[in-house]
Amino acid sequence: MLHQLKYILTLLLLIISLTGCQSSFGPNIVKETHSGYNSAIAMTLNHQMLLNLVRLKYRDEAYFLKVNSVTASMSFSGNLGISSSLDLAPAGNLIKPDIGVGYTDRPTITYQPVQGEDFLKNVLSGISLDAIMVLTQSGWSIERVFGLCVEKTNELFNAPSASGPTPTKEPKFRKFKKLLPLLKHQIDQGNIEMGSANNDKAINILFKAHDDHEINEMNELGALLGFNLDQNNSALITLNTNFLKQEKNHLTIRTRSILSIMFYLSQNIDIPIEHVHAGLVTITKNHQGEIFDWSHTPAGSVFKILSSREKPENAHLAIPYRDYWYYIADNDLKSKTTFMLLKQLFDIQSGQTKFSGPALTIPVR
Repeated sequence: MLHQLKYILTLLLLIISLTGCQSSFGPNIVKETHSGYNSAIAMTLNHQMLLNLVRLKYRDEAYFLKVNSVTASMSFSGNLGISSSLDLAPAGNLIKPDIGVGYTDRPTITYQPVQGEDFLKNVLSGISLDAIMVLTQSGWSIERVFGLCVEKTNELFNAPSASGPTPTKEPKFRKFKKLLPLLKHQIDQGNIEMGSANNDKAINILFKAHDDHEINEMNELGALLGFNLDQNNSALITLNTNFLKQEKNHLTIRTRSILSIMFYLSQNIDIPIEHVHAGLVTITKNHQGEIFDWSHTPAGSVFKILSSREKPENAHLAIPYRDYWYYIADNDLKSKTTFMLLKQLFDIQSGQTKFSGPALTIPVR
């Protein structure tokens, strides 16, 4: 009898325990699943961007799906019971608890194509000067931002022919590339300030030199950008995007669209030699008729996609395409940083778009 009483007390304790477990079950599941969904969605979007860069190199169409919603249906079940058995032994009858606990997670993920007239206008429109200024003032290097986003400034060209499918001839970029480290160094020294005057939408850049070395470097910048320092060793330049209206002390800039930036970055991909021989990609030649190295360009110097027959072990991101793996190496910090900037630029350009069209809802079993 005492033995049976112990079982009953144990059963009661288990009932109380399960009741408390159920009350804390929901919050605990949120803690356990939130980071998993967050990481999975972020990684999926990164893979999609990398895949689209590779597609552009092969002149295949880029396509975007947006994770529109994730609805997780979670259920908890439990069963308690008592089973008894007749035992002819001296101990008598036995009473045993019968306990079961169950948990089911059934998420429903809704995908929506990122398309429509508004989206196309945004991805085909040049990055605004305001957005470029915000990026350069929020910690991004002007060398990287200008190297990707600016296609032309005055008479300096940043590989404009690379803003679409791979060109056959080497693009113009060398003078523009010479400009970038000069700008970065002077900004790091605090000698260049960018901003807008009161009640004025125009963006101005103030160049200011303080010693002979800085004056020489500013004059080198002025020779490239077309300005001269005044008697105070400074120059105030206004940015504009109208190449038909070039004025004194105005710096005219043509920016790239997000799609043009993607094309530009897609040029520096390590293409398998068998794909080259099969004519699957365009090969760019330099002025001597040799294969042009895209890593010499402003974008190519900070971004590289590698390829491998087997799945790479040291990849930050990797996607399979046309029987090969294309990836960004985990120790390639330049490429990882540039990829992060690309994602931010994409969000800036497409973040305010109202998406329309059919949604693809997939219940996950």
